[in-house]
Amino acid sequence: MAEQTGPEIRDDRAAGRLSAYEGGEAVGVVAYFVMDGEPVGLVAVHTVVEPGHEGKGIGGALVGEFYAMAGREGVPVVPLCPYAAKWATRHPDDAPGVPDELVERAKTQLATHPELY
Repeated sequence: MAEQTGPEIRDDRAAGRLSAYEGGEAVGVVAYFVMDGEPVGLVAVHTVVEPGHEGKGIGGALVGEFYAMAGREGVPVVPLCPYAAKWATRHPDDAPGVPDELVERAKTQLATHPELY
């Protein structure tokens, strides 16, 4: 069995949190929501890595897993989070672009539901 080299990543869909853990300690998170309407999409709104854990690839591992999760579900990712958007431009093979109309729908949903942030 291969040894895990990165953080353990857990999805809490109900809370809209994809969290990274090292040694049982939460060290990073992607806050997200599922878009209303059709087509459904996963919207990354904020990526945070805890102080003292920056520079270890945790943010990249989280966003990479977020895109992989969306891919497994067959839904697009709308990266409203600046970090996720930057990661997507650096990893175009892993982060397909999304139509502008989905981006606008995600922004509207976030603006009308600030609790999603």
